Amino acid sequence: MKKRGIFILSAAAVLAAGLLCRHMLVQEREPEFVFSYAENQTEDYPTTLGAKEFARLVEKRSNGRIQILVQAEGALGTESDVIAQIQYGGIDFARVSLSQLAEYIPELNVLQMPYLYTNSDHMWKVLDGEIGDAFLAATDESELVGLSWYDAGARNFYNSKKPITCLEDMAGMRIRVQESEVMVDMVEALGATALPIPYADVYSALERGTVDGAENNWPSYEAMNHYEVAKYYTVDEHNRVPEMQICSKNTWNKLSEDDQKMILDCAKESALYERKLWTEREADSKEMALKQGVEVVELSAAEKKRFQEAVMGVYEKYCADYMDVIEQIIAQNNK
Repeated sequence: MKKRGIFILSAAAVLAAGLLCRHMLVQEREPEFVFSYAENQTEDYPTTLGAKEFARLVEKRSNGRIQILVQAEGALGTESDVIAQIQYGGIDFARVSLSQLAEYIPELNVLQMPYLYTNSDHMWKVLDGEIGDAFLAATDESELVGLSWYDAGARNFYNSKKPITCLEDMAGMRIRVQESEVMVDMVEALGATALPIPYADVYSALERGTVDGAENNWPSYEAMNHYEVAKYYTVDEHNRVPEMQICSKNTWNKLSEDDQKMILDCAKESALYERKLWTEREADSKEMALKQGVEVVELSAAEKKRFQEAVMGVYEKYCADYMDVIEQIIAQNNK
């Protein structure tokens, strides 16, 4: 009996060890897919943290079959480079500015028209509804898949020369803009000279005097330390340009329908997470900039209207065929 008991215990130990080894092999098994994700902001920026949450959700819900490696701080190139690479599958996922994407998909210009949205709530009512879904789907013809909308706040002007308190103060200013024809035309309609410069080079351009100013949201202004070289910040909220999470169609077609749905759900959940982080970061960034001695100018309602009227030609140039959509967007604010 004693020997039989020892045998039973030994067999149980072998079985347990076998199960443990099997479990370890399953745990250590390489994922079925390892995808890249391009992000040009810093590691602690809301869009980067949103991307990491997206990657976490995907890995968890796929039980480790799908991993997404987020590479921040422009490690995979400028946004223009990233979009081009995603189109042929060189990069799998990214978060990109609508301004950059509209260079490839012109109808997206509708969503970045200056002074289009009354406030943030108005924009999300549009983007989280049928209009937003239709514009996500518009990426299909460019070998992309639109997944979700991330927040990027409101863009404002800042410079190193003087406070901008009225339209006339824009005259003669050299303002850095994104590589976007709409942004160039908007700034020049306001009387300034627009200079497209890569995001990573803006600080040195301001420091050297290559440009007098730039335009961006509070978190970007603070995160890139632009307040050190451009102390005058004018709140005019000329643009609320959302960011889009995109996937290469080449990558998308490798996935099953179930995986596609799961990834889409994760993208939308991560967007809600990013928007919450954005609101918190925006308040913190503004407070931090004020502590650094930044002079903030809030345009009066009357002056802001003058800015709006000055850029109406931009609507005519880029949205003549989409004025019905513009009207629908404006009408959403009254619902």
